[in-house]
Amino acid sequence: MAFDSLTEKLQNIFKNLRSKGRLTEDDVKEALKEIKRALLAADVNFKVVKDFIGSVQERAIGQDVMNGLNPGQMVIKIVNEELVRLMGSETTEIALQPGSAITVIMMAGLQGAGKTTTTAKLAGKYKLKGKKPLLVACDVYRPAAIKQLQVNGEKQGVEVFSMGENNKPANIAKASLEHAKKNGNNLVILDTAGRLHIDEDMMAELQEIKDTVTVHQTILVIDAMTGQDAVNVAKDFNDKIGIDGVIVTKLDGDTRGGAALSVKAVTGKPIFYVGMGEKLSDLEQFYPDRMASRILGMGDVLTLIEKAEAQIDEEKAKQMTQKLKKAQFDFDDFLESMKQMRNMGGLGSIMSMMPGLGAMGGRKVKSPDDEQTAQAEKNLARMEAMIYSMTPAERSNPDLLNPSRKHRIAKGAGVDISEVNRMVKQFGEMRKLMKMVGKSGKKGRFRLPF
Repeated sequence: MAFDSLTEKLQNIFKNLRSKGRLTEDDVKEALKEIKRALLAADVNFKVVKDFIGSVQERAIGQDVMNGLNPGQMVIKIVNEELVRLMGSETTEIALQPGSAITVIMMAGLQGAGKTTTTAKLAGKYKLKGKKPLLVACDVYRPAAIKQLQVNGEKQGVEVFSMGENNKPANIAKASLEHAKKNGNNLVILDTAGRLHIDEDMMAELQEIKDTVTVHQTILVIDAMTGQDAVNVAKDFNDKIGIDGVIVTKLDGDTRGGAALSVKAVTGKPIFYVGMGEKLSDLEQFYPDRMASRILGMGDVLTLIEKAEAQIDEEKAKQMTQKLKKAQFDFDDFLESMKQMRNMGGLGSIMSMMPGLGAMGGRKVKSPDDEQTAQAEKNLARMEAMIYSMTPAERSNPDLLNPSRKHRIAKGAGVDISEVNRMVKQFGEMRKLMKMVGKSGKKGRFRLPF
């Protein structure tokens, strides 16, 4: 995640705070200096950092904290609360028109921010919520922009309205509304043109669209990889055409992530969603409290649960639970659980949401913990290779695996026989564990074996 470096620095600062039995004002001020450096290094807006540190210091050096039983933990709690406040305190939904009335959303942003892909992602989100979206191709300048929207719309199962490249975007927007009325679409999402930088022509075009049709929500897409520039872009857009909120893309990359921490404070506008990957499903609702927890290395279990519930097929889950209870879990089931884990973003993504493991998942190897994560991914991939070298009968009945079969599997997977023996032994132990988990777990709940 973009905040991995910040998370690592903050965890080291907090570890030092917790190690002290009592805190002096100097201890707190020194810790806040370190936090300030960490936030600035993450490309958080300087004024935002100054106000944030001021708020934390005012609360942290209060009488109740300094004389409390565990002042170190109280300071951490205050930092967490102030981070949540900084990012907006409450989750903000995109405001839709009531009932079956058509809502028009205009997507804006600079070229390269991922606006067209994000537009399709958003349509997919609202389709799952029961809406009937219509994607509208208003970018008539960028080569292949219309085709890109059509391809992504088809993948999402969402209709795309286009009038080609020879019509004004405002006229396309107007015609799309007539189309929506005739075809029962209740959500119209306009994919407008971007530029390499903000210019008057772009702003005039966006304003013309707003003057031609009623735009209920104007959403700006900003790229987390551009750091502080993204916040400046958000401010300019808000000042010139007015925005209702922001979607931050590429927050899963190896970036500093300061835009997500600064945009609300600078523009006063909320973050609606964050892009956490390249797949069309990789768009997460933005929860300030959950993001603060992830930044501080406290995990994000609620989002992990939601991902699991969205990806795991209920019928398969019930079948798996019955297998667990009867100790019938086989290699095919293991492959299925691996597939489910990848759908949830892989081992690194899952670990990034687990309390205490946030800094270990999803980044380049920089520490022994990261080395362990990378090795775990590698081991799982080797296990997959061995399982795929088995016959269907062997996968469904692990008891068939005699020495000669194991030698054949080792040869097929390109590994030593000792690795196959180790994997089969571990799988046998895991089966026993799964049986216990299946008996003690809640009815209908499937627990992934990793």
